[in-house]
Amino acid sequence: MPQRLELFAIPGLPMVQPGDDLAALIADRAGPLHDRDVLVIAQKIVSKAEGRSIDLATVTPSARAVALAAEVGKDPRLVEVILAESTRVVRSRPNLLIMQHRLGFVMANAGVDHSNVAPLDGIDRALLLPVDPDGSAERLRAALAQKFGVRLGVIVSDSFGRPWRRGTAGIAIGAAGLPSLIDMRGQPDLFGRTLEVTIIGYADEIAAAASLLQGQAAEAQPVVVVRGLTWTAPDAPVNELVRPPEEDLFR
Repeated sequence: MPQRLELFAIPGLPMVQPGDDLAALIADRAGPLHDRDVLVIAQKIVSKAEGRSIDLATVTPSARAVALAAEVGKDPRLVEVILAESTRVVRSRPNLLIMQHRLGFVMANAGVDHSNVAPLDGIDRALLLPVDPDGSAERLRAALAQKFGVRLGVIVSDSFGRPWRRGTAGIAIGAAGLPSLIDMRGQPDLFGRTLEVTIIGYADEIAAAASLLQGQAAEAQPVVVVRGLTWTAPDAPVNELVRPPEEDLFR
C-alpha cells in the first residue's frame, strides 16, 4: 500500500454539452499525467457528453407512474423516467424513491437527476446514468492513455446514500484500467491469521476520496486525479461490485 496519495481537481472545464469530446476536454486541461494515475470523473458530465438527457415534455406517464407519483409527491413524468430505468421499487415514501437500477445499483430515483442540469434552452430535462458506465470508463481510459502515453485508470463516480447512515458518499458506477474490487481472502493479516471474508471495494474507496474535491453542489470540479496508487490485482469492472441476489440479505 502507498504511504502517500495526491489528489487534485483538473481546473477550467467548461459546461459539458451533448456530443462533446470529453476526453479531449480533459486532456487539454490536465497537464502531464503519470503512469497509474486514476481519473475520477463525475457521472453527470459523462451522461451530458453522451446525450443521456430526456425532455420531460415528451414523456407521457403511465397509470403506474401517476399512482406512484401521487404517493411520493413527485412529477409523474419524472417518475415514468425513473421506472423506465429500473427493475423494481425497493422502497418509497413521500419525496423518496429507492430503486433497483437496470444495472443492479440500488439508489435514489434510479440515478435520474434534476440537479446541476441547467435548462439553457428553457427545456426541462432529466439526466440519466450512462447506458454502460464501465464502457464509458473504458473509452475515456483508452483515449486519455493514447494521448498521454501512460497507463491510466478511470472511474465514473456518483453520489449514493447509505441505508444505515446519513449523508451521501462518492462511489464508482464505472471503472476501467484498475481493479474495482480486490479479494484479500486467503492472505494473512498483521498477526498471520488467514483472512476469510475481506474483499476491498477498491474503486469505491478511490471515488469517495475524490468526492471530497468534486463536491455535491456548485463546486464545478468534476474531474479529479488520484496519484500514487499501486495495485497488483487484475482489472475488474464495477459490475463485479454489485452483490448478487443469492448473497443479499437485506433486499
